[in-house]
Amino acid sequence: MSKNLLPFFGEVYYYPSIFTPEESKKYFSLLREHVKWEHRAIQLFGKKVMQPRLTALYGNSVVPYKYSGLELQPLPMTKELLEIQERIASQVQSSFTHVLLNYYRDGNDSMGWHRDNEKSLGLDPAIASVSFGAARKFLLRRYENKQEKVEVLLEDGSLVLMKGSTQTYWEHSLPKSTRIAEGRINLTFRSLTA
Repeated sequence: MSKNLLPFFGEVYYYPSIFTPEESKKYFSLLREHVKWEHRAIQLFGKKVMQPRLTALYGNSVVPYKYSGLELQPLPMTKELLEIQERIASQVQSSFTHVLLNYYRDGNDSMGWHRDNEKSLGLDPAIASVSFGAARKFLLRRYENKQEKVEVLLEDGSLVLMKGSTQTYWEHSLPKSTRIAEGRINLTFRSLTA
């Protein structure tokens, strides 16, 4: 296992080359073309705003995923998603029921500061996040004081695993970067319960 990137209260591990450049290119293309992407509005500080990215939910069960005023019903897992899930599960020694996909079309698409702490994820969830496409900065900061910060460049074909008490004590984001013209597809594998 790689070294824990967090100084305390949680565990984040980065694996830079889980997929070869050829595999990454293949999966990026297949996912971009065949995933049923949606552009959804979420509830943010009492207002409905469009998410600055496209999303989709797939799963091995019918349990929906609820966050930010949304309730997503999972589509059945595809052959490609099952292949990726199998590779990730063997790497991190965990099993997952769902995958939330995010398509960042370019550097203008982003993800604001948040914690994945919905009740359906359970206490101390493991979330395995795979990246295909453009390298992007992934930021973590302490939830309580916003002072301690960690930055990771998520490269094409990489995996970042968040587990333990990470979602309790840390929040994370993927900021905008106007210098990036290429797309990035992120797959976040997680286990949901009803």
